[in-house]
Amino acid sequence: MSQSSLEDLLYLMGRLRDPEAGCPWDLEQDFTTIAPYTLEETCEVLDAIASEDFDNLREELGDLLFQVLFHSRMAEEAGHFDFHQVAAGLVEKMVRRHPHVFPAGTLESIKSPDDETTSDQVVESWQAIKQKEKQAKGEKASQSAMPTKLPAALPSLTRAFKLQKAAAKVGFDWPEAEPVFDKIQEEIEEIREAVREKQGKERVAEELGDLLFACVNLGRHLSVDPDMSLRKASDKFEKRFRSMEVRAAEEGYEFQQLSLDEMEAYWQQGKVSQSSG
Repeated sequence: MSQSSLEDLLYLMGRLRDPEAGCPWDLEQDFTTIAPYTLEETCEVLDAIASEDFDNLREELGDLLFQVLFHSRMAEEAGHFDFHQVAAGLVEKMVRRHPHVFPAGTLESIKSPDDETTSDQVVESWQAIKQKEKQAKGEKASQSAMPTKLPAALPSLTRAFKLQKAAAKVGFDWPEAEPVFDKIQEEIEEIREAVREKQGKERVAEELGDLLFACVNLGRHLSVDPDMSLRKASDKFEKRFRSMEVRAAEEGYEFQQLSLDEMEAYWQQGKVSQSSG
């Protein structure tokens, strides 16, 4: 495979958006129409990571990079900024937010061998620097521990995780995972009560949300990303279900005509097959 440079990608993007000789589809796009593809490509990167498919990850990262180039090109055409300004701003920000790596505030500066900055100290410094940046822009300092800018498209599990993490930074958190198990059990009982007493769909939905929120909290205490965990669980369920359908068909059965007990038998066979595969 030939080696392509970033300049090659910028040239390619320019050709696609060339008003005279470009691609008709690419020329019709704007920020709004491309945004859904940006989200889709981000999700495909996450899927490749969850499945540990690194050949596919390489391709999906390329697709995501193309989205960055596409948005940058449209911004350049509108006179807002270009890709080089995007890259320069990113380098400047990363250098500024990593003083423990770039003590003189330049890419060339090197940290002292005696520097023993911990990961927790890095996070604390990062937040302090972000706050100074906001003040420099004239933004008012938030009086709340809650994050001020969470994307609307952020997965609900990830949003819950970030909100809980923010609360934990100011001490609103259990010191360990054990009480979270009790909280989860409490939320399960509240759902059962809402169903048993026929309190209505909205009440049940509220209690289910509380249960999911508590499960996210457990994942956070166990240092496990809840969104990635659910992705992997969903992938595992899909593969196992498909294997049940295949096994049933190979044995001459219509899967949907099987009893629940028969389906369960195929499910258990699928579990054994996956665990040994």
